[in-house]
Amino acid sequence: MTIVASPDGQAAFAAATGVSRETLARLDAYRAMLLEANRGLALIGKNTEADIWDRHFLDSAQLLPLLPKPDARVVDVGTGAGFPGLVLAIVGGPRVELIENNIKKAEFLAAVIEKLQLDVVLHAKKVEAVRPFPADVATSRALGPLISLIQLTIPFLHHGGVGIFPKGRTVAAELEAARARYRFDAELIPSKTAEDARIVRLANLRRA
Repeated sequence: MTIVASPDGQAAFAAATGVSRETLARLDAYRAMLLEANRGLALIGKNTEADIWDRHFLDSAQLLPLLPKPDARVVDVGTGAGFPGLVLAIVGGPRVELIENNIKKAEFLAAVIEKLQLDVVLHAKKVEAVRPFPADVATSRALGPLISLIQLTIPFLHHGGVGIFPKGRTVAAELEAARARYRFDAELIPSKTAEDARIVRLANLRRA
């Protein structure tokens, strides 16, 4: 399979992540498929199409150093267009499983996985219908408030597993609400893509 990379936005992404040319080319093929599919599907906001490398790819790839180990088993709940899970599978070595209930979006994800020959498992169903498996990391991007994300993902985390969730300016309020129902150790990491955003890394997750 021959994939030719385009230069748009790649230099800054490459500088921030240090990925190989082959990885950049795979991401660019993903970008092209994303733009084509976005004509008929609401995969990403139209106003972010010109800034996919930063707004979506780097925003997802910045989670990679936060994984507990390079080959971590990662479950991405409500992945939508594949963020962050599909990007993590392309740029790193984690074993990624995607959960997406929307059939059209799942078909898009399956097409990307097939074209890029990715070792990714796709569950095209509601998260509640997926039999829980022991993951090292649970993640989700823009699916809902933190308390809902914990509720959906905690069944998948083995003892010692962590939740890694990109959040925006409401992160403090979301943490406070989540602590009413759950116990956890929270670490807030500044986002590389938005000044008012944080990545929430939750360890020792358990019900209150």
